[in-house]
Amino acid sequence: MVTTNLSTESSSSIRRYLQRRREEVDEELDRLLPGPEEFPESVHRAIRHSVFAGGKRLRPILCIEAARLFGGDEAPIQRRACALEMIHTYSLIHDDLPALDNDDLRRGKPTCHRAFGEAIAILAGDALLTLAFEVMAAPGPPADGIKLRAIQELTRAIGTRDGMVGGQVADLEAEAGKVDAARLDYIHSSKTGALIRFAARAGALYAGAEGDDLARVTRYGENIGLAFQIADDLLDESSSTEELGKTAGKDHEQHKATYPAFYGIEGSRRRAQQLVENACREIEPYGERAETLRELAYYLIERTS
Repeated sequence: MVTTNLSTESSSSIRRYLQRRREEVDEELDRLLPGPEEFPESVHRAIRHSVFAGGKRLRPILCIEAARLFGGDEAPIQRRACALEMIHTYSLIHDDLPALDNDDLRRGKPTCHRAFGEAIAILAGDALLTLAFEVMAAPGPPADGIKLRAIQELTRAIGTRDGMVGGQVADLEAEAGKVDAARLDYIHSSKTGALIRFAARAGALYAGAEGDDLARVTRYGENIGLAFQIADDLLDESSSTEELGKTAGKDHEQHKATYPAFYGIEGSRRRAQQLVENACREIEPYGERAETLRELAYYLIERTS
């Protein structure tokens, strides 16, 4: 956990807000995903097993809140924001596979390949990625030009050029040797940070933000995306498997490129704190309208799971 600027009242407030938003996102996901009895049942049950295993729903919530900052209509944006949770869950299913991180637990439950077999897990991830683009491209607001731009930017955020897949590859290859500070930042700003950055940017895009407004929210997302990963690295060092819902200490055992391994515990905490402060400076011009985004940024580095 990192020392933050959240008061006890603010911490309680943001937790209540996140719980309410999680419930709303889950209701929308339930409507969007194929039912467990829909043929072929095996893959649809695997999808639901992984999507509804838990999770913070950070990416869709961040998208919705960034849109609110600019007066966006929440209903259509919430639906498209759910696509980000589908993509995130697909990435977790594939990350957990034996060929990658080989994990048995995710969010306190058996990983998808442990529960349904490796082949169905791979296909469940593929299906979630595909459904995400169907949801983002569906008819309805916002305007088609904005939807197309968001889809194009998303493909980069999750691809090999400074995106999620590229970061995953660099992370795997880093296990064979030491990395420098620049490579460490690349791995995590791509593997984890790129989709978080896009979530904030997409919400602003959907609400019609342009120019300086879009740039500020993008920088906010970029900073909290990296801070989120540093907090994750710290939790892997200090929390139990039960608290995390996944195997604790595995990054250290597998000699992963992590911030505590490079900067130490205290250095990593300072870095995460600075990133959150940078993020909050970006949204200062919006005053009270940005208070939830500010609280969310600090919550990300004080969480315990």
